[in-house]
Amino acid sequence: MFINAIGSYVPEGRVDNDYFKDVNGLTDEWIVQRTGIKTRSKAAEGENVDTMGLAAIEDALPRLPYDIKDIDLIIAASYSVYDTVATTAHIAQQRYQIAGAKALYVSAACSSFINGMEVAEGYFASGKAKKALIICSEHNTYYSNETDPKSGHLWGDGAVAYFISSERVADTDIEVLDIFTEGLGNVGKGPGGVKLRPKEDGITMPDGRDVFIHACRYMVYALNKSLANQGKKIDELKHIICHQANKRIVVQVAHQLEQDFSKFLNNIETHGNTGSASAPLVLAQNLDKFEKDDLAALIVFGGGYSCGSVLVKM
Repeated sequence: MFINAIGSYVPEGRVDNDYFKDVNGLTDEWIVQRTGIKTRSKAAEGENVDTMGLAAIEDALPRLPYDIKDIDLIIAASYSVYDTVATTAHIAQQRYQIAGAKALYVSAACSSFINGMEVAEGYFASGKAKKALIICSEHNTYYSNETDPKSGHLWGDGAVAYFISSERVADTDIEVLDIFTEGLGNVGKGPGGVKLRPKEDGITMPDGRDVFIHACRYMVYALNKSLANQGKKIDELKHIICHQANKRIVVQVAHQLEQDFSKFLNNIETHGNTGSASAPLVLAQNLDKFEKDDLAALIVFGGGYSCGSVLVKM
């Protein structure tokens, strides 16, 4: 399984920490100390999950080594959808007139992207698809309640588009060595840890401590599973990319793995928590930091709970 092209989109709008002092009473110093966030990206009026996803596709197209109409599987992976019926996958199929492709939506909170990768892997293994497009777009600020002092200050917006094939198609392809996911609804607060109920109070995080503890534990767990699956050692990894929920989580993961923090790539300081798009977005923004044959890992934790890991060879 190979990544053929990657595109990304981050809205130009930024909300800095000073904004929240009058909204929920939190100061810049408090937010930075506890989350590492200084600003967060915010979609403009008229932007949504679909428009951001399409912008990410457009960003990838100049580097795509085949016609987009060759795609036979389109997966939208997110939780902050604009429309629960007309999914981003179908919007993309219409925009690019990709006839005959399967189109579907998957969600596992902030693990959604890696779960989407695993779904594509399954279609490839069954012979039902050969080329896939995974669109991971999150519009958190559409649902967030900024007055909520527990989580209203965390959220950012962004999108990625990954073109993936079952076989290598170009020398520039990134090889996917391993995909591991696991549902953790039976662990800790499980489905009560993070919620998104649009008609009630939007995105909420009733117990951030429980989320923090299990995010640290299970991102390490997922990475170790992938490394063991491939007979790799952690010291072989050039970089590790965690889900960008909280910079303190990344620091704790680095500590548990006994790795220097410089090995971890992040964008949370400027983007905030961009949900399931965050880890693949960090990779998209840092491709220039890798050389051929470098190994990297994306590790994620989703509210609900769930975890996942992807090992790639550049």
